[in-house]
This record gives sequence, C-alpha cells and structure tokens, in this order.
Amino acid sequence: MLIAKTLRSSTFRAAIISIIGFGAIVVGLFVFVYLSTASYVLDRADRAIDRDRSALLAAYAAGGRDELIPAINKEAELHPDRGIYLLTDAEYAPLAGNRNQWPSALSGQAGRTNFDATEYASAEDRALIRAAFSTLPDGTHLLVGREVTDLTSFVRKIYLALALVLVLIFLLAVGAAVTVTRRTVGRIETVNATSRAIMQSGLGERVPLRGSHDEWDQLAENLNSMLDRICALMEEVKQATDNVAHDLRTPLTRVRGRLESANSRPRDAQSDQFLIGDTLADLDDVLRMFSALTRISQIETTTRTSGFGPVDLVEIAESVADLYDAAAEEKNVDLQVIGQKPMLISGDRDLLFDAVANLVDNAIKHGCEAGKVVVHLGRWEEGAVISVADDGPGIPLDEHQHVFRRFYRLERSRCTPGNGLGLSLVAAVARLHSARINLSDNSPGLKIEMHLPAG
Repeated sequence: MLIAKTLRSSTFRAAIISIIGFGAIVVGLFVFVYLSTASYVLDRADRAIDRDRSALLAAYAAGGRDELIPAINKEAELHPDRGIYLLTDAEYAPLAGNRNQWPSALSGQAGRTNFDATEYASAEDRALIRAAFSTLPDGTHLLVGREVTDLTSFVRKIYLALALVLVLIFLLAVGAAVTVTRRTVGRIETVNATSRAIMQSGLGERVPLRGSHDEWDQLAENLNSMLDRICALMEEVKQATDNVAHDLRTPLTRVRGRLESANSRPRDAQSDQFLIGDTLADLDDVLRMFSALTRISQIETTTRTSGFGPVDLVEIAESVADLYDAAAEEKNVDLQVIGQKPMLISGDRDLLFDAVANLVDNAIKHGCEAGKVVVHLGRWEEGAVISVADDGPGIPLDEHQHVFRRFYRLERSRCTPGNGLGLSLVAAVARLHSARINLSDNSPGLKIEMHLPAG
C-alpha cells in the first residue's frame, strides 16, 4: 500500500519531472561539449588542409603538373602520419601522393567533406578523414586531407560517458526520489492517521515526533500545539457555558419565583410594583451580561482601527476617575490619577475608556475599605503604560493566566455580584491595540499594567 501511495504521490511525480529536466540539461551539456570540440578539431584540420593545398596549387600554377607532382611527394614525406595527398588523372588513376586510389565517397568537381574510409587511415580504428578536393584545369584531380582521429576517439568517449552518466543519474535519482517520497508519504500518513484518530476518538491524540528536529517534526509540533490550543479553547467554551448557565439560572429562577408567587396571590398594587422593580433589575443584569458578551465579540472579531486617532491617556484616566468618584467615596477609597498631560497614543478612545473603567471598577470593588486605588500613567521605550493598583487581597500567581477568560471568577460559588467579563473586555481591547498586559503583586494588592505602543 505504501508503494502504491508513493507512486501516486505528487512528490514522486515532481521528483521524476526534476530527473527528466536534469537529464535534459546533462544531455544538452554533452551536446555542447561535443559540438564545440568537433568544431575546434575540424577547424584545425581545415587550416592545415588549406595551407598544404595552397602550396600545391602555387606549385601547379608555377610549372603545371611537372611542378605539382614533386611538391605532392614532398608534402607526403613531411606529413607521413596524418597527411593525405593524392593526384590522379582524369580517369582517377593515381599519379602521385601517399594513397593509391581515389575515395569512392568523393564525387563532383570540388568540395570539402568528411568520410569514413578504412583504406585511407593508418589503422582500422582511425578511419575518419577530413578532405578537400578539386579538379585542375588539365583534368587532373587533387585531394588533400587529414585524419581527424581525435574526433572519432572523442565521440566514442562522449557516447560512453553520456551513457554512464545517464544510467547513474537514473539510478541515483530514482533511488533518491523513492526514498524521499516514501519518507514524505510516511510522515503524511502519520498525520492522516492521527487526524482520523482525532475524528473517531476525540482531541486527545497527538502527532508522534521522531526526534529528528526536521521540518516534519516542526510541523508535528505546530499541529500538536494547535490541538492543545483547541483543547484549551474547548475547555474555556465549556467553562464559559457552565458559568453562563449558572449566572442566568439565578436571576431567571428569582424572576420565575416572583411571578409564581404573584400569580398565586390576589393583586396588590404596591406588592406588584416591588415585584416589577425587582424583576426589571434581574433582567437588566442579564441584559448587561449579554451586552458585555456582544461587545467583547465585536472587538475580537472586527478590526476597528478606522476609529483610531490621537488620544490622551491622562484625560481618559481623569474622566474614568470622575465617573467612579462616587463609588470610591462610598467605600471611603482614595482614588488618585498620576500622570502629566498630554500623553498621546493612537487608539480608540471609547474602547480605552471602557478598559480603564473596568480596571478601576475592579480595583474599587476588590480593594480594601478606606483603601487606595492609584491610576498611574507613564512612558516606556515604545509608547505609554497605564497601571491600576489597589491594596486588596490580590490574585494568586497561578491564577494570573486565567483571569482574562470570559466568566472566570476567583470566587467559585459565584455568589458575589459580577459576571467575570470585565477583564475579558480589557484583554480584547488590549489585543486590538497590540498592547501587552502584566499582572504583578502590589504588596499588598494587585497591580495591572497595560503597555500600549505609540501607534
């Protein structure tokens, strides 16, 4: 099955195409080398032939056949190994030279060509001749040639080398293609098997690592991290669903109980008025919770950067302090804003106002009676930082990473007022503004810092 998948794999097809392309390049390289070498060898032979032929024609012009015959014999003596010289009469009977017959491959009055003639070579394996021939005015035929045996030997070596290289490339490439493709198909099949197991049994399965630290292990690590993140999100969704059910059940149960009680007793204007007021208060709590959820979703799923502009964080903090001044006085809390105007960044004023307001609201609610809440604004190397510190009981260190989840509350019984969405909105606003949130111990109390870029 793995072999069949290997042969059907797109990686294998791509490898085969690459092999064909590489082989074509190699063949093209050999052809270029052959043509370049052949051109050089033939050009060198032509220069030698033209030099000898010019000397012989000069002798013929000076004294006719009587001068030409001694000149041919002299050239034959000077070049006994490679030079080919022949003068024949009109009937191709030999008159002078180092060959005893006219080549059958040559026809016509004049020309230049290559021909194979074993009887014209010094050995049977050296039979390629490069020759120029012509018919002289007296009807005689003159042949001047050179053996180009180097070219013959070179061509044979080229053919042999090309055959060996092509065979070697084919064997190595096919072996490499099959090996790489099987490895790729094997790793992909591992991922597919894990995916099928996840679909059948749940998110508990993970892609196994081989410890090679290659790109496949990196892919497996990323997939496993993604699965871990999905599991965490599913757990958050489950927890949020449970918390929503709990937070809705309490006010809705109270509303139903009041309505049942009112339905079973005679109508009384004053009692009904109290019942309507309490019912509206509970329903307002439910609506506020849904409104907060909707607002957080809108912030997280849209990029409201169109509403960004220069905003002064100190002015926002002072406006929030004015809004919560009465709540602070009710708990006898000293609410301070420390920062010098202006402290400008690029952001959405309304969203930043909501984020700071939620931080201040939490600080006042969870701080000590007659305590102190400080909103501090300052600069850092990349922008501005706003912090809200209280002197309450704080948050345990192991809970820091959880408090920004929706509906998460440290008080597990969920009896105190609130729905656990305030810090979730703060986190959503921070993500939209590319800000970083840090929680730290204020000794006593909690300090929350939001580091905002300059924009």
